[in-house]
Amino acid sequence: MPRGSREFVTPDTVGLLVDLYELTMAQCYFREGKNELATFDLFVRALPPQRAFLLNAGLDTVLDYLEGLRFGPEAVDYLRSLGLFDEEFLDYLRHFRFTGDVRALPEGEVFFPPEPVLQITAPRIEAQIVETFLLNQVNFQVMVASKAARVVLAARGRPVVDFSPRRDHGTDAALKAARSSYLAGCVGTSNVLAGMLYGIPVYGTMAHSYVMSFDSELEAFRAYARHFPDQCVLLIDTYDTLEGARLAAQVADELQASGHRLRAVRIDSGDLLELSRKVRRILDEAGHPEVQILASGDLNEYRIAELVAAGAPIDAFGVGTEMGTSYDAPALGGVYKLVEDESGYRIKRSTGKVTLPGRKQVWRVCRDGVLYEDVIALADEPGPPGAEPLLVEVMVGGVRSVRETLAEARERARRRLRALPEALQDLRDGSYPVRLGPRLEALFHRMASA
Repeated sequence: MPRGSREFVTPDTVGLLVDLYELTMAQCYFREGKNELATFDLFVRALPPQRAFLLNAGLDTVLDYLEGLRFGPEAVDYLRSLGLFDEEFLDYLRHFRFTGDVRALPEGEVFFPPEPVLQITAPRIEAQIVETFLLNQVNFQVMVASKAARVVLAARGRPVVDFSPRRDHGTDAALKAARSSYLAGCVGTSNVLAGMLYGIPVYGTMAHSYVMSFDSELEAFRAYARHFPDQCVLLIDTYDTLEGARLAAQVADELQASGHRLRAVRIDSGDLLELSRKVRRILDEAGHPEVQILASGDLNEYRIAELVAAGAPIDAFGVGTEMGTSYDAPALGGVYKLVEDESGYRIKRSTGKVTLPGRKQVWRVCRDGVLYEDVIALADEPGPPGAEPLLVEVMVGGVRSVRETLAEARERARRRLRALPEALQDLRDGSYPVRLGPRLEALFHRMASA
């Protein structure tokens, strides 16, 4: 019987969040006795259009998943009903736990294709079964974090709030979009559940339907101010934005007289540059220069950059659809490939999809605090003098060895984004040098041409 949506993933069923072929391959490995250690890399083949960098996110989700991964009785019963799997393999799954090692880029780290984001070394069946979930989570969270980073950079220090949950592609997406955008530098989210789960500040104003539910705009504003005198943000564009600003100034007078203050007004439509200028003038002339202006409504990094460059007196931005869905680049081409096992290095030579063999390290060279170049090398290959290794051990024997807070990852993202070359910060097309270490390059050419 179909399960209710509120029960769609549980600790006992999460093991089924795989593509079917992961399990059929796993049974073949099991029968053939091919469960020796193997190493897989998760990496992105190429940058999406209009992207010059990517920002890592999703590692915390991945590590929680790996630690708790199991196939409960209900999951095993369902697999039995498919008629594909024998009892010996189902019994293996019944006792399944992930026991491998993981090396990864920390969350909040800037990276560039084709650098490994995540490297799994585990018995082959374990390493294979986790592929779908890892790609599902990392592809989405990196995609949103990278988009959000561009929006934050475009805002040039002005706060950005995630307004995306109503346009995100499902409940988990809405939660992960809030987390990823906060990691990338947004100041908070409108998503209350994300606030509870991740400790993210939550923000909200009001809807046009709220204003329309009262006999007049002024009555709506007064009612809201009466109930939220210290958290009052008024939406002023339901009817006439400039008249709404005048009414907001009147409510600001009333709040001030009672010892409170109007925090902000929000403009959600129209010519945001001209309207923000006129609204700012109305508020200032009414004696309320402290009231901020929040802009929203189909915003993205390009519109925000234009508004900032034009000197729009906008104090903060709310960004929804464009950020939560990464509207202009809504999919990320992350892949998960075998690179080494007990028989040696492994390479895929498919046309246009050739992979880099071997366990690896990524080395970063900075000059004067600015990213200069990255080098992908074999794991035991030395990096350039003074370079920083980026891949770190995060799980040993199926147990997390690193546990960072979201605040720590957010601070790393802030530092790394500030260290980007200028051409990569201002939304222009830019490229960043990524080269192979000498030993990896020689190995790659030898195996690719074999």
